[in-house]
Amino acid sequence: MLQSLHVHNFALLEDAKVEFAPGFNVFTGETGAGKSILVDAFGVVLGARASADYVRTGADSFWVQAVFDISGQKELQEYLEEQGIDVEDDLFLKRQVTSAGKSKATVNGVQVPLNVLKTISTMLVDIHGQHENQALLNAEAPRLLVDGFGGDKVANCFEAYSALYNEYVALNNKLKALKADSEQQDLLLDRYDWEVKEIEAAKLIVGEEDALEEEGKVLQNSEKIINAVNGAYGLLDEEKAVLSLLAKAKSSLQTAVRYDSKLGIILDNMDSAWLTLDDCRQELGEYLSRTDFNGERATIVQQRLDTIYRLHKKYGGSTEAVLAYLETTKVKYNELLDLAETIAKVEKELAQLTKKLTVAANALTIVRKDAAQSLTELVTSHINDLAMPNGVFEIAFAELDKFTANGRDGLKFMFSANMGEPVNELEKVASGGELSRIALAIKTVMMNSGDVPTMVFDEIDTGVGGVTAQKMAEKIAVISKIGQVLCITHLPQIAAFADRHIFIEKQSSDGRTATVLEVLDEERRIRELMRMTAGTSESHAAYENASELLRAAEAVKFTRLCKND
Repeated sequence: MLQSLHVHNFALLEDAKVEFAPGFNVFTGETGAGKSILVDAFGVVLGARASADYVRTGADSFWVQAVFDISGQKELQEYLEEQGIDVEDDLFLKRQVTSAGKSKATVNGVQVPLNVLKTISTMLVDIHGQHENQALLNAEAPRLLVDGFGGDKVANCFEAYSALYNEYVALNNKLKALKADSEQQDLLLDRYDWEVKEIEAAKLIVGEEDALEEEGKVLQNSEKIINAVNGAYGLLDEEKAVLSLLAKAKSSLQTAVRYDSKLGIILDNMDSAWLTLDDCRQELGEYLSRTDFNGERATIVQQRLDTIYRLHKKYGGSTEAVLAYLETTKVKYNELLDLAETIAKVEKELAQLTKKLTVAANALTIVRKDAAQSLTELVTSHINDLAMPNGVFEIAFAELDKFTANGRDGLKFMFSANMGEPVNELEKVASGGELSRIALAIKTVMMNSGDVPTMVFDEIDTGVGGVTAQKMAEKIAVISKIGQVLCITHLPQIAAFADRHIFIEKQSSDGRTATVLEVLDEERRIRELMRMTAGTSESHAAYENASELLRAAEAVKFTRLCKND
């Protein structure tokens, strides 16, 4: 449950902190005092959009901190551990936003992404805002409500259906593709045949292009190579070339060696050099004699490379890729030859799968209808308690003409407020006040089915008053026996049932206006109920009426609510 909320420099909330009771907490105050701003601040710390426009004039940033007691919330504790957040009984959520729009969220002092904060918040709080009654009119609302109420039974059937549905979609798409191919069968066969023949005719060899590129480089530079080799050969082979001169040097040194043996080493080196150079001369001569730089060969090499490069560009970027494409295309060609047989086979598989999917869809419908029956009975019971004794709430089922990701059920909320009147679609017959009561009834049921531990009602009493307000108050009080409730209201009948009454008002000082929060004691509660009831805090009669309202609420809570325990 929510233990405390601390808001700093958020719009008119300069520095407001309030602690909450475990049961029914109510906020009241004049219109425009800042009740909705407080809800906005609470939403921000829970992960809602945080605009820099909320930063109080003159401040650099705002921050909001909420402290929750999460003892016993095993699922939440496990999630926190997964995120590397220390788990304690108290959970601290904090959100800070600068005037530049930079946002920072922390959980127990650990900075977290916004999606983590939102996930945590869904396990802590359900905020029913002023406009959420209209959410009941959303086309998806009935299914979502039934699936949520149905729990594991619906979830398990839905999971089984979803697995088959995904197979169904994939197989259906495959069949569509095959039929599309069938319409272009002749064209595709011609294309695949051409591609296979083109690649096979090339007789590609992996790595061939490397050798060809090297050969091509030589052929393209043949004149330069011949000139260079001829030059080198001439320098070695001519009469006054290196070898001749080196031979003369050797002959001259041989005379000296007769007289000084130490020169023998040099002579040996000169012999070795001469032999090496002579080998080079012979090899150059052989190179010149056997090398034929045929221009025709250069053309052949270039044409082969052009063929290889063209196939690379067309079919995959490398010889390996082209050969892989070849094998794939052969398979496609053979499949296409047997296309009619393949289509028939897939159609048979799809028919079998459709039968299985129909069974799964029917099973899902059955558990949904069971859940819907229980749900509508409970909701109807609650709306009967809310000054609609003849009200009937139903969920109509219709079989859709196709399978969808969510099943084959078309669900609609149906409603009748008056005896003798048939049920009709909710959006066509329900008034604003009736929507408020239906929403409260649904919230009551879902709270009983194990929803989040804290629920916020932001003016759920829109469009109601009198006896209806009294009934709504009793219903909210019932909810607060199961989980914590925070409620913003303008109705004294509802405020009187609160376990903690928080008054919100604007105060002006030193030329600035700020919204402040005050937990009211019994006397101040009576004064506030007087204002809400009679618009005055001075009348003795109004005082007695307010006091009686409190006493009557306590009596109802003691008798009716305790009976439910």
